[in-house]
Amino acid sequence: MQKLKFKINGSKVHNVGYRVLLVNKVLSMGVNNFNIFNTFLNETQAIIVLIEANDEAIEEFKNYVTEFKPEEAIVENISFEEYNNTVPPIERVMQSFQMEQWGKGIPILMKIAEKLDTNTSILKENTSLLKENTSVLKDFKSETNNNLGDLKGIMEKHDVDASKRISSIKKEISELKDRLSNVEMAVSAL
Repeated sequence: MQKLKFKINGSKVHNVGYRVLLVNKVLSMGVNNFNIFNTFLNETQAIIVLIEANDEAIEEFKNYVTEFKPEEAIVENISFEEYNNTVPPIERVMQSFQMEQWGKGIPILMKIAEKLDTNTSILKENTSLLKENTSVLKDFKSETNNNLGDLKGIMEKHDVDASKRISSIKKEISELKDRLSNVEMAVSAL
């Protein structure tokens, strides 16, 4: 069994899926002792990888690390060195990933919950306003219908009154015509 420590440095090796890529590789190889974590070396992003495996697996992993990287990663240097300390079981990395994801996810979920609370409150307010407006509209409709009924009555009364006035005016005009005709005859006779 061999133990190696890998250092992957670059301007963009964090938050690009590098650790997941390498964990998936060692899981597919059946490696039991493995650790990986993000850090900074001389203010540059770095990933530290610890692996304990047989010579064949170490060689396969070393080739994989030098040939493959995530699409968005910008790697400037990869170095290997022997490692003499204990390499923890791979399950610890999995637990660490899980805790890291919870650490990222919980604040996001809290913001979503806040927005849902705010939106629920706004929705309740809007529902209340809608009910009030619906009530006002019903009252307005009822009042408008009453006013229309009143207007119809007034219009009908005015129509009757107007008809009577028109008849009266026609009668007066007819009487005036008769008088004028009589006056014309009298003037003509003179």
